[in-house]
Amino acid sequence: MAVTMAEITKLRHLTSAGLMDCKKALAETNGDIEAAVEILRKKGQAVAAKREDRQASEGCVLAAHEGNFAAIVALKCETDFVAKNAGFVGLTKQILEEAMKAKPTSVEELKALVVNGQTIADLIVEESGKTGEKMELGDYQTVTAPSTTSYNHQGNKLATIVGFNLEGVDYQVARDVAMQVASMNPVAVNRESVPQSVKDSEYNVAVEKTKEEQVKKAVEAALKKAGINPTHVDSEAHIESNMAKGWITEEEAQKAREIIKTTSEAKAANLPEQMIQNIAQGRLNKFFKESCLVEQEFVKDSSLTIGQYLEQAQKGLVAVEFKRVNLNED
Repeated sequence: MAVTMAEITKLRHLTSAGLMDCKKALAETNGDIEAAVEILRKKGQAVAAKREDRQASEGCVLAAHEGNFAAIVALKCETDFVAKNAGFVGLTKQILEEAMKAKPTSVEELKALVVNGQTIADLIVEESGKTGEKMELGDYQTVTAPSTTSYNHQGNKLATIVGFNLEGVDYQVARDVAMQVASMNPVAVNRESVPQSVKDSEYNVAVEKTKEEQVKKAVEAALKKAGINPTHVDSEAHIESNMAKGWITEEEAQKAREIIKTTSEAKAANLPEQMIQNIAQGRLNKFFKESCLVEQEFVKDSSLTIGQYLEQAQKGLVAVEFKRVNLNED
């Protein structure tokens, strides 16, 4: 039977599929709208299956908050063109709205939510069928606290949510902190919440770096005492290059190698342990100040830390949790 433009228009309205896809589906089902919808859904599933090995590295990231709950949803696709498509952004918003209503605790729970008879997982497959790109729910993060806030960065690639210990937090104060998380990418709220493995790793790196610096200082002092410019012999490649240029003789090069070897070994064997630990601890403290939210300098006023800014805004106010999702590299 002939397919009318009215039927095609109706099917397009129901599915947002392409004109020819709707026409073919209706022709295949003899004008049965429901059967045609099912065919288009199956087509979406087929496209999704075919694209499983493709990389979904683009997408849309959106966050929202209400009362004591905040959430971030990241819907991923293959290209930036699709990521900016109104239908794709609209689906991300719809998923976020359902998350805010149901407050699921995991990605799987979110995907299983039913909207107008379809799960969110099915809606994503359907959208994949319309665009021909692989799509997936890339991330879902939540925060629950007495009060919350959210921030969506321009371009829909980065979003943050933050929870606070008190109710009634000023909107601008909360937003400032969410923007701080977006721009400064802290690793934890405070130093107590930094994982011990991270603390240990940072401290060990600081110890090794401090030891290397102490040995280097001793070697430079010994080279200068011998009348050799340390920058001319700071690596074997430099030694060979500077010999070729005539800046140092072969004898000077050999003398420099001996000084570097003997001085390095002697200094490494006699490093003052307490001094090394003190310097390493200082470096660890610097890491905390740069990487812990409440210790970071407030980007709008470097005379204050975020902790001081919150206390100044409302006595006893502290951030208790944050989440940050970014599709771009930091």
